[in-house]
Amino acid sequence: MAVPPVAVVVGTAAALLSISSFAPQILKIWKEKDASAVSLRTYVVTVAGFSCWVAYGILIKAWPVIASNIACLLMSGAVLAMKWRFDQRT
Repeated sequence: MAVPPVAVVVGTAAALLSISSFAPQILKIWKEKDASAVSLRTYVVTVAGFSCWVAYGILIKAWPVIASNIACLLMSGAVLAMKWRFDQRT
């Protein structure tokens, strides 16, 4: 089944926006070396969700789903890793 060009444009935009949405948080944490304002529970759930999306993409053999969600998983995983590393609360 052919995918309409407008669907490709919308899907690509959605993937790029989703992936880049983590960049400001990553840069802020890295610059300030402080992740105390980041919710640990939120990012644990986010990482788990993207992991499930990757698994789903593999199961249905949908490479755009796999690729975009691996990128989101890496970005949200970076936030989670920095949360554990830089969290100022003890």
